[in-house]
Amino acid sequence: MDTVLLVLGSWWWIAPAAAGAGAVGYSALTTNRRRARRLELDAARHEELAAYRALQSARAQVRAAQADVLTEKAQRGSPWLPAPMSEAKRMLQEAKYDEKRASLQLRATRSRVKAMRARYAATGRDAPLPIEQLTARLDAVTARWLEYETDAAKALAFPQMLESRHPLTLAFLKAQREAQWLRPASAREKVTPERFVAYRDAVHAAETAFAAAERDAQRAARGGAPGIRGVSGGGQWPVPSRDSKPPAAQ
Repeated sequence: MDTVLLVLGSWWWIAPAAAGAGAVGYSALTTNRRRARRLELDAARHEELAAYRALQSARAQVRAAQADVLTEKAQRGSPWLPAPMSEAKRMLQEAKYDEKRASLQLRATRSRVKAMRARYAATGRDAPLPIEQLTARLDAVTARWLEYETDAAKALAFPQMLESRHPLTLAFLKAQREAQWLRPASAREKVTPERFVAYRDAVHAAETAFAAAERDAQRAARGGAPGIRGVSGGGQWPVPSRDSKPPAAQ
């Protein structure tokens, strides 16, 4: 039962993480409902700006790598003669790959901005706030996991879901714990776009990890595949408190 105490403790005693370094320059904090409703769109714009900066940096790396290749050719003295792949050429190839990837990422973020702008325009004022929607998703996945602790039939049928030493179950517990650290204390708390993005991604990671753990547990139950057995919860994860610090980013 140590594991369920961990989840219950992190569920009801939320220790929100501090705002990101870019919070100081962000003027539209979620201090009223209108700004809270706009937070998802502001986060998409923040991601677009970050992707644009990443593309500019990648292009600069390509130019620097091209200069290194030309310098290498000049030092060799015979630029028209074939030569084996050099370190400078490998770096140029990697820089071009990074540039292409950054370009695609920028296109993706621009598409997200358009989608979030349309959603913001179409969403009524009485609709749940973006933060509330994320919190509901996190609570839902946590409640689904708690069913394996509180339902004796499920616990016996899928014991792997209670094995904190099993890799997939452990991955979910870590992801769920990280999402709880990033969770705001309320929907009206001042949340920056950077923190919203981090919380959104953490909730998605928890959902994905739970789905993977559940599928593997069901597959093991059907096929009788042995899991990594141990004491449920393992006592590996202490219950976080408001005074304790969040785990270091991986």
